[in-house]
Amino acid sequence: MRSLRFPFLFSQPTKLPGTPRNKHRTTSQRHFSATFAAAAAFGAAAVAAAGVAVVSQNPKHPFLQNAANLLCPNHSSPLWGSLSLADVSAPVVESNSGVSFPPVLGNSLRLLGVGLRKKSILGLKNIDVYAFGVYANGDDVKKFLSEKYGNLSASELQDNKDFNNDLIEADICMTVRLQIVYSKLSIRSIRNAYEESVGSRLKKFGGSDNKELLQRFTSQFKDEYKLPRGSVVDLSKERGHILKTTIDGKEVGSIQSKLLCRSILDLYIGEDPFDRRTKEDVEVNVSSFLQK
Repeated sequence: MRSLRFPFLFSQPTKLPGTPRNKHRTTSQRHFSATFAAAAAFGAAAVAAAGVAVVSQNPKHPFLQNAANLLCPNHSSPLWGSLSLADVSAPVVESNSGVSFPPVLGNSLRLLGVGLRKKSILGLKNIDVYAFGVYANGDDVKKFLSEKYGNLSASELQDNKDFNNDLIEADICMTVRLQIVYSKLSIRSIRNAYEESVGSRLKKFGGSDNKELLQRFTSQFKDEYKLPRGSVVDLSKERGHILKTTIDGKEVGSIQSKLLCRSILDLYIGEDPFDRRTKEDVEVNVSSFLQK
């Protein structure tokens, strides 16, 4: 079976004084962006590696080594690498929370970006609520977007509203995985937060009263479910614009609604996302699928 080749580059935010660091060695820090690859095959075993000068188009986002550096851990400079995501087993870590995400969900959903949802308390303190990862099916991305955007570069796709809207609205299988960080988070807090955030998106995109649809979604988060630190919530858009919600592996609801799917994805990769760096990573990494 042919594996999908997906070159990507891991990067890390600038270290601030007093910022805690992960003690264990990981393949990435929180933020990663796509690069192009050069590969060399030798005999029966293929190893992708080549030197490169990495240029960031956004000076606020310093780049670290490519995931190909897994092959050469003592190399001091970034390497280009053509890596098959199917072969990457090490997790990607959201550095601020230390939460790790698998690079692949199931057999087809590839991790495109990770981020952190923060919440302000009385305008005085920000708490880390949950880390999240955005996944998409690469074949779906190419099927629905390559004809229109396949010839555009990653820089041309960044902050491209048409591209972003098409990515969100197309019938592409995607999942947003939430991993709870705040140990005192209750299911009621999640329900109330989504009533506000999803409700505003439903009104924005639907242009009318969608209280019944909102209630169908938020009612899935019943008080009987507990969300201790480490709990996992998956919001999955499946074929036909069906939103499936699972909590710690248990399906709690399924709703067919293109409007609801769009509203959920808009929270994480839309015009005003919870974490802007995540949106930028997703846009760049989606472009890698289109250029294959």
